[in-house]
Amino acid sequence: MSPDSLTIADSETFFVDIAETRLECVRHAPPRDGAHGGDATGGDTTGGDSAARPTIVMLHEGLGSVAMWKDFPAALATESGHPVLVYSRHGYGRSSRLAAPFGTDYMHREALETLPALLDRLGIESPILFGHSDGASIALIHAGGAGRAVAGLILEAPHVFVEDLTITSIEQAKTAFQTTDLVTKLGRYHDDADSSFRGWNDIWLHPEFRAWNIEEFLPQVVAPVLAIQGADDEYGTLDQLDAIERGATGRVEKLVLETCKHSPHRDRREAVLKAADDFLKAL
Repeated sequence: MSPDSLTIADSETFFVDIAETRLECVRHAPPRDGAHGGDATGGDTTGGDSAARPTIVMLHEGLGSVAMWKDFPAALATESGHPVLVYSRHGYGRSSRLAAPFGTDYMHREALETLPALLDRLGIESPILFGHSDGASIALIHAGGAGRAVAGLILEAPHVFVEDLTITSIEQAKTAFQTTDLVTKLGRYHDDADSSFRGWNDIWLHPEFRAWNIEEFLPQVVAPVLAIQGADDEYGTLDQLDAIERGATGRVEKLVLETCKHSPHRDRREAVLKAADDFLKAL
């Protein structure tokens, strides 16, 4: 079924072909209570008495997928009244499997090629980008380099440069993948869990990736930013948020959550939902 033929529903799953890649997509409509609504292609139309609300486009972490978000996107749509689009990147979830290893520019290509093409296909203009980890980095590159309007950015555990802590934790993840049932657990969320893991893990541990840095994009980030990180994040320090605050041109709010690791929307779900809703209301 093509996105153009979808009818309004609380959630719809569909696939979009971009170049030679098929991407798994799910759109969540806000509750149809007369106040919120939307068109099922992911466009920025709303019904009822409310003004048009931009679509929130969610960009998953390095081992994430549509399924890995679980019910958080639906909760975000309900809480905020915004339509929410979630998709699995190439090599993840039910999207096309990787035919070749990632290069060190894989996040740049996602942000500057695939994401713009997907937004165009679905008629989404001026989205709010909600990114987690790799997805947060992709959101920053898109906002700072794609030459397209972005209404706002919500960033969980973003990376703008590579830290020793990050590499150490990714090495530990590789050991866990080789010695535990991690591949079986990931199989719940990916058609090819082995390829999904190695695609992410291998490139982050490649010696050339140590020079990866996206701070050059920050001065062109003019949209408001909400940057969220767990105080106990095992994949990055608060230096990442400080770099965004220094470099971005737009307003930057920082939220550091105690008793929280690398996935704030899982570890501190209600706090993230409230912070996101407050941020969205202020846009």
